[in-house]
Amino acid sequence: MTARPVPGDLLRIDGRASVQFAGDRALTLRVVSTSDRQAYDGWIWLTGYVIDRRGNATTKREIYVQLAGLRPASVPAPPRQVSRRDGPGGPRGASARPSRAGTAPR
Repeated sequence: MTARPVPGDLLRIDGRASVQFAGDRALTLRVVSTSDRQAYDGWIWLTGYVIDRRGNATTKREIYVQLAGLRPASVPAPPRQVSRRDGPGGPRGASARPSRAGTAPR
């Protein structure tokens, strides 16, 4: 990525962006702001929230990375919301009890 990120961008930060994020230290970052602070040519200061595998923001970070190493991240699927009607057994009307098909009514 050579374009300057904008707030709302979801980026994969790994060893291509900076050696400090290589291997298992890679992270997904939702950009909040970019800094105009003086930086080396091709590098940028970003502020954003680390996004976990479930799509939740976990910590706010300020990082210094190479623009050329930034990659768009895939959007994590939002956590499934269970409505009060659904409950743990599935949609309303579904039952965990075995079917009584073929039995005489009571």
